[in-house]
Amino acid sequence: MSHAIAWVEQQWGHPDRLGVPVSDRGVGLADGVFETLLVRGGVPQLLEQHLQRWREGATWLQLPEPPNQQQVEQWIAEAIRRSGIADGALRINWSRGSGGRGLQPPSQAKGRCWGSLHPHQPSFQRQQVVISERVQRWADDPLKGCKTLDYSAMVLARLEASQAGASDVLLRSSQGGLCCGSSANLLVQEGGQWLTPPLSSGALPGVMRARGVAMGLIQEARLADSLPNEQPALLLNSLDCRPLNHIAEPLAEPLFVQLLGSD
Repeated sequence: MSHAIAWVEQQWGHPDRLGVPVSDRGVGLADGVFETLLVRGGVPQLLEQHLQRWREGATWLQLPEPPNQQQVEQWIAEAIRRSGIADGALRINWSRGSGGRGLQPPSQAKGRCWGSLHPHQPSFQRQQVVISERVQRWADDPLKGCKTLDYSAMVLARLEASQAGASDVLLRSSQGGLCCGSSANLLVQEGGQWLTPPLSSGALPGVMRARGVAMGLIQEARLADSLPNEQPALLLNSLDCRPLNHIAEPLAEPLFVQLLGSD
């Protein structure tokens, strides 16, 4: 049986037994970015696209330059070799590194990388959701295009969902209309065309979403404030494609496979 594996810089072990220094700004201030991607058959899916978003987020936050793709590929290959996980969910983190206390970043930050690989199979099972009354996506958030380490608001949203007997939430945009889920993009099909809110609404800049837009499978459009029962709807990210109603159930897996393509 395969077990989860993690690394912190050059140290390897189980995720529960490895640690990041307490002085790391990613731990203390969520000062960093991360990516989560699917590994299928020992191959990281859409790695180049994920690392591009990773680098863009690091640039926006003025972090040190992250490790290059060759180095990341070596870590992934080693994680697969050590764990035996050929199908999994990989998370890779990049922080500003250690730098003393306080908000002011160090003048010569070195950055720190750590990651983990867990067994995972994409899920296409129907998901029950509620619309959050506590959390929304802010259209004017300067960090809306970055996958930062700070996911406190999304954790709060998930708690709201579980307390309501649901497994996830739909978040509204500060501009009005539904925006996305807590960790996935919202897609609604209208007239055979998948629609998703524009990034200007504060929607998550998902890699699978961007791929669908580039392929012409998904178009940007403002959505209503509630989910229409008569239209297929689903939540899409790099790990899963979950239908939100029975009409979308036969559509989720084919769309996911099409978006992954030959990667």
